[in-house]
Amino acid sequence: MTDRPTLTRTLPCVLALAALTTLLALTVTVGGTLGDRDRLNDWYLLDAVLFVLALLLLRRVPDRQVVPLVLAGSLLVAGVGLLAPPRTSDDAYRYVWDGRVQAAGISPYAHTPDDPALRRLRDPGLFPAGGDCTGWDHHRTAAGDCLLINRPDVHTIYPPVAEAWFLAAHPFGGGVRGVQVGGALLAVATTGVLLAVGGRRRRAALWGWCPGVTIWAVNDAHVDTLGALLMVAGLGCAARRRAGAGGVLLGAAVATKLLPALALPGAVSGLLARRPTRRDVLLLAAALGTFVAVYLPYVAASGVGVLGFLPGYLKEEGYEQGHLERFGLLRALVPDSLAPWAAALVLAAVALWVLRRGDPARPWRGALLVTGSALLVVAPSYPWYGLLVVALVGLDGRWEWLAVPAAGQVLYLEGGEEVQRAAYGAALACVLVVSALRGLLGGEPVRGAGAPKASPEMTKA
Repeated sequence: MTDRPTLTRTLPCVLALAALTTLLALTVTVGGTLGDRDRLNDWYLLDAVLFVLALLLLRRVPDRQVVPLVLAGSLLVAGVGLLAPPRTSDDAYRYVWDGRVQAAGISPYAHTPDDPALRRLRDPGLFPAGGDCTGWDHHRTAAGDCLLINRPDVHTIYPPVAEAWFLAAHPFGGGVRGVQVGGALLAVATTGVLLAVGGRRRRAALWGWCPGVTIWAVNDAHVDTLGALLMVAGLGCAARRRAGAGGVLLGAAVATKLLPALALPGAVSGLLARRPTRRDVLLLAAALGTFVAVYLPYVAASGVGVLGFLPGYLKEEGYEQGHLERFGLLRALVPDSLAPWAAALVLAAVALWVLRRGDPARPWRGALLVTGSALLVVAPSYPWYGLLVVALVGLDGRWEWLAVPAAGQVLYLEGGEEVQRAAYGAALACVLVVSALRGLLGGEPVRGAGAPKASPEMTKA
């Protein structure tokens, strides 16, 4: 039986968590869509308030109740994302298509979705017949056919491990519900890894109960969740000096969405301040070897076609000279022509700092610094890129970095250069101010700046 003091300390958190999951369920069912985005901001704000409240109340929960409560909350937060089809992104339909193409024995990089050669693979689930084809997630091919796959005239952009995941999800219905269920499983698995790897288990709720997990990881089913899981597991292995396994997992994470490459400096934190060890070399070699190995079968089948839409994507999304729509904070300080170079310089400086002064026993700290800084500098409009940041916050506990994916969410819904600068400027201010206050109040700094060493259980092989 649960004694009364334990119940008194636990019940408020349980009630807040129940309220959060109820509100999230309403958010994904009646809270609006990308085509009706005015309502979304209000729902997201309420979700965020209850998320913060639940986290604060979790501090009062007795230690022995934390793990089951965090896991139960993670299941609920992920599960409610399954209550409706994708509401704010249509990327999942491309995942379904790529899985179907591979199941037919065809390279996903070989054809575009509107290619007549793949007409036999079409069905009403992705190519609805009739209707006016005016929904926010509806598109038309050059021939006028209606479909739910975005950019139907370009090749897929996703790396090989992501494509393998799409193929694995195909037998489970061959529709968007299959990739959503996969996203929920990945989200809960990530919570489990965070509980196993992190030293303070309450931190796992920063990921497991995050409203972004419901929306980005499950309802919209973004494959970034798989990259986050592999990255967290790889950093956990690196912290435990299992360099080979850590390198393989990190290499697979990079071959899922490329962005987890930002975690690699953290995985070898402090490398420039010491003599490189066999573990450092093994981890980096394993990461590179895994990345190359998973690409080889697709390169053999499609050649340079494995790059897919990546070059076009960079131009379309405003990363090329003459088409800059990113780097909002930097472009307020330097000419547009210098913004990409300034971004590269800032990121190089941050990575070098981690490589020199980072803590190898806590590689996620350096990974969070590099990854979060990259998103602040680039200022993307896709909040699900921030799933990597949320996962790293779940390890490191520095909650102020959650402002970064929040800024991406605001920009995604509102758009515009002024919004980009305001949102990411506010996120940067949050990170700087809270980090400074934490230092002044005796919070735990980076080891290279005088922090205590990690506990033995975090560093043993």
